[in-house]
Amino acid sequence: MDEVGRGCIAGDVAVGAALIDLASPVNWPTNLKDSKLLSEKAREAIYPDVLEYVQDFAVGFGTVTEIEQKGIMSALTSAAVRALEKLMAKPETLAILRDSQVQIILDGNLDYLGAKSFGFPVVTKVKADQSCVSVAAASILAKVTRDRIMVDLHEQYPDFDLANNKGYASAKHRDSLRKLGASPVHRISWLTKIMKE
Repeated sequence: MDEVGRGCIAGDVAVGAALIDLASPVNWPTNLKDSKLLSEKAREAIYPDVLEYVQDFAVGFGTVTEIEQKGIMSALTSAAVRALEKLMAKPETLAILRDSQVQIILDGNLDYLGAKSFGFPVVTKVKADQSCVSVAAASILAKVTRDRIMVDLHEQYPDFDLANNKGYASAKHRDSLRKLGASPVHRISWLTKIMKE
């Protein structure tokens, strides 16, 4: 599992979950790596290959409202739980999860699932998105999914350039915030410093 959008000032945070079979003879896609190390064009190009490679995947979201009301860590937990629930909602995937020795690998050093891991053992690994193929796959799938949502949000809020910055605090994004104020998709509590500039 890997999260994307944690450091954004706009949009939901996402957690991707990619299920892979370690015994599969299929090689992982060429150039599969942490989504942050690939351009948007490269991520879109590899996305279909990653879909073919994984047994299943899901992306869960922690909403802007949850981030504002409960904090980013709680929103990450909610997103991860929703991703796992999506996987377990499919009977064939649930059978694999129950019958196999499944282990959840979280990128980073913090177990934000804790007791909400549905009984699966959780391992945290710093830079797992760069050293673990399943986490790299989750990273790509979550990043592409979230980026596409941000492009759609750009249509509603074009002044904030969300199609290009994907909710991160680019110079143009910050300038628009100072001129126009925040939109409903902004994490208001994260904007204090920007709005004072």
